[in-house]
Amino acid sequence: MAESGVGGAEEITQAKTESNGLGLFVRSLVGLDRGAAKTALAGFLDRKPLGANQIEFVGLIVDHLTEHGVMPASLLYESPFTDVSPRGPDGLFSLTQVEELIEVLDRLRGTAIAA
Repeated sequence: MAESGVGGAEEITQAKTESNGLGLFVRSLVGLDRGAAKTALAGFLDRKPLGANQIEFVGLIVDHLTEHGVMPASLLYESPFTDVSPRGPDGLFSLTQVEELIEVLDRLRGTAIAA
């Protein structure tokens, strides 16, 4: 980044600190490949029949990951997710399924941190 003139060492260090790691910073800039986001959620989708609202909700997660790269679980309880279900994932999925979604989001965050 510094060699390409995007920023100096000081700015890169600041971005790393503010983003809780350089991997998270870069992921927030470039997002996550749509295929990778779908693959990350494939295990969740494959094991259960889902209704239209559930599929739309998961699609919103894929959209967010594609644009932002990572997603804190707390966003599942904000718009646009609450536009599909006012209670967020709790209104559409069982507790076990919600926990599984959160695990997927945590895993994706972990891969960015490790980068």
